[in-house]
Amino acid sequence: MPSTIRPVLAVFAALTLLCGLAYPLAATSLARLLMPHQAGGSLVERQGKPVGSSLVGQSFTAPGYFWGRPSATAPMPNNANGSGGANQGPLNPGLKDAVAARIAALRAADPGNAAPVPVDLVTASASGLDPHISPAAALYQAGRVAAARKLPRERVLQLVEAHTERPWLGQFGEARVHVLALNLALDMSANTSAGMAPGLAHEARIADTR
Repeated sequence: MPSTIRPVLAVFAALTLLCGLAYPLAATSLARLLMPHQAGGSLVERQGKPVGSSLVGQSFTAPGYFWGRPSATAPMPNNANGSGGANQGPLNPGLKDAVAARIAALRAADPGNAAPVPVDLVTASASGLDPHISPAAALYQAGRVAAARKLPRERVLQLVEAHTERPWLGQFGEARVHVLALNLALDMSANTSAGMAPGLAHEARIADTR
């Protein structure tokens, strides 16, 4: 028995050092060397301060901002430490009530908008962290945002178009709009229109995380 325990303990110790220490240190060091932005959380900065991550959505509720996709993470929306969905099926009354409440909130914020509500504005994703919405979801909100900010609707539509990411190589994936980048661009547009120097209000650079 002692002759069996000794090699087992030796293998256990070697694997612990290799997989539990050497590999994580090597992988982390290599990531920080080759992809420092992504390894640091793909943070979005404004005026030198982090305002979010390009990988994690945020909960915007003011009428002058574009709203992102609902999040079912706990204990708060868009909790990166608790990624997950509600796991409610289409026949679940809780899902029906949640969707109805979200539609009511959108209608209340924009009473004159009778267009159909895009599905991604009222349903959460599997991860609960989506930073993007569909172009249709952005266009649905353009009138409300323009009115709240007293900006021409055409200007808001231009910003939506400028921040619409196309499918990769024109074939892979879907067109999408990064909500945080668009809202930062709106702030820049509003501040510039108010006479602020461009250096005091600038759009955050969203790094390519692919």
